[in-house]
Amino acid sequence: MSAIIWMVSGYLLGSVPFGLVISRALGLGDLRQIGSGNIGATNVLRTGNKGAALATLLLDSGKGAIAVLLARYFGGETAALLAGAAAFLGHCFPVWLGFRGGKGVATFLGTLIALYWPLGLLACAAWAVTAAVSRISSLSALVAAALVPVVAGALGLWPLAGASAFMAALIFVRHRANIARLLDGTEPRIGRKG
Repeated sequence: MSAIIWMVSGYLLGSVPFGLVISRALGLGDLRQIGSGNIGATNVLRTGNKGAALATLLLDSGKGAIAVLLARYFGGETAALLAGAAAFLGHCFPVWLGFRGGKGVATFLGTLIALYWPLGLLACAAWAVTAAVSRISSLSALVAAALVPVVAGALGLWPLAGASAFMAALIFVRHRANIARLLDGTEPRIGRKG
């Protein structure tokens, strides 16, 4: 019963669409009609407002971290894993937006930092290095997502490896259009306005 409570709580926290809320509050328009139509920080950046994009990044990652930390404090490590995965699902499939949400990268990173910070920081570093070299957000996300379960498994962190493999697989599914554009060389670069 407690596992269900932490999963539901994590999901509801993760489903808060901060990018959409921030963009509307600042008069930037409806993110679903801008650029890629995604509700995440990369698409907020396409509005030209870097502050709004940074706020979205921090809040989207923060909701995953908060879900993990609260669940760990009150319910233990298994509860933390479940709440983190549920927060990630909430971001990708928010009930408030008809289950059409973001791609989950920021929430994935925030969840990882809270679950096991060295691995979370490694994922952030992988994203940052790939972004610096390629200037392509989606490629950076895919590299970071693919790396995490492999490293977690190599370290013998099997529950975390399983949870991160689940989230990474969903990130790849959510990026399937980006993958197609990467393969044909048409994926937009970071900072391009929508």
